[in-house]
Amino acid sequence: MGWSLDYLPPEEPELLDEFFLAVGKALYLASAFESKCQGVLRIAKLANHFEETRDALSMNELAKAMKDKLLGVTINEMRGFPYFDADDVALLECAKNARNWIAHESAEIGPLSSASAGQIQKQLSRLHDELAVLIAGDNLVSRWVYEIEEKKAAPKAIQTAYPEWVAKWVFGDHNHP
Repeated sequence: MGWSLDYLPPEEPELLDEFFLAVGKALYLASAFESKCQGVLRIAKLANHFEETRDALSMNELAKAMKDKLLGVTINEMRGFPYFDADDVALLECAKNARNWIAHESAEIGPLSSASAGQIQKQLSRLHDELAVLIAGDNLVSRWVYEIEEKKAAPKAIQTAYPEWVAKWVFGDHNHP
């Protein structure tokens, strides 16, 4: 059947609800990660421009003219700034790949009426793995955002607890392995 929803009831309605709730929460985190990367790059570009020119007026014009780019381009541009080391950019690149899987493939389970528990569990397991990679990158860029906004070091306790907080929020008490 060509339609995403058909006239047959799903085989696993409760598991599908759990699955789509987790996918939706993961998608929220994936979108937030992308926005944070774009924001951090924007700040880096402005800081770099000001350091080079000491011209606040031209920096203001640059800020108005800047347009956000796709996540891959954003991360690639970070390579050109001294603020980001190679290991950090590599971590962000892995997180970008996880974000792309979450955004484009995580909900792919075929027709709802014939999605088996095994298919759904397999996709949940992959979501868990990809989310762990995304969380690592999001944790890093979130630290940078905190430090830019608060002008002090990010609390280690939050950075340490963040992966578990996110996994519990996305997967609930099930926290699929």
